Amino acid sequence: MTATPVSILWRRLDLEGHDGCLLSLTDSGHSLEGQAIFIQDDKPCCLAYRVDCDTGWRTQSARVDGFLGGNRLHHAIERDSDGRWMLNGEPQHDVTGLIDVDLGFTPASNLLAIRRFDLGIGATTPAPAAYLTFPRLELVRLEQTYRRLDETRYAYAAPLFGYDEILGVSPHGFVVDYPGLWTSGTGSG
Repeated sequence: MTATPVSILWRRLDLEGHDGCLLSLTDSGHSLEGQAIFIQDDKPCCLAYRVDCDTGWRTQSARVDGFLGGNRLHHAIERDSDGRWMLNGEPQHDVTGLIDVDLGFTPASNLLAIRRFDLGIGATTPAPAAYLTFPRLELVRLEQTYRRLDETRYAYAAPLFGYDEILGVSPHGFVVDYPGLWTSGTGSG
């Protein structure tokens, strides 16, 4: 990846909404930061997020701030070097040992596993993640797999949701086609 930040804009397909994200280098690795705006349970929702990773794309922390209807939201996620996770200062034992965070309201966090594993064409890997559910906002273990089909497509499965589709991916690792959920409107990613 170049030192120049890259960005993307998604349009949500299952609900009214959009998400804009910026991927950039930091002193300690990489960051994804963006804002998702959509309708949830017939209420306006606006969530600003940031995920910080080390140089090997291992999640170090994530933050989500915003609102759902009239309720303000703030969630701080930390992962220590021993793989222990905290959500707003509370230990999250069910996700101990996992490396990636997956924010359940945005396609941005799929980039983390795609970049970290850097699969060769035809290779498959399990990629369990600490999944921040939404709108409930708790960390749970999400079993998922990625199989790289070619330069721009991955077979992706998340059995918990019965989801098994082919994702289109940009050269920077952003999912640009997330069937039934998101599509890229524009971006330099």
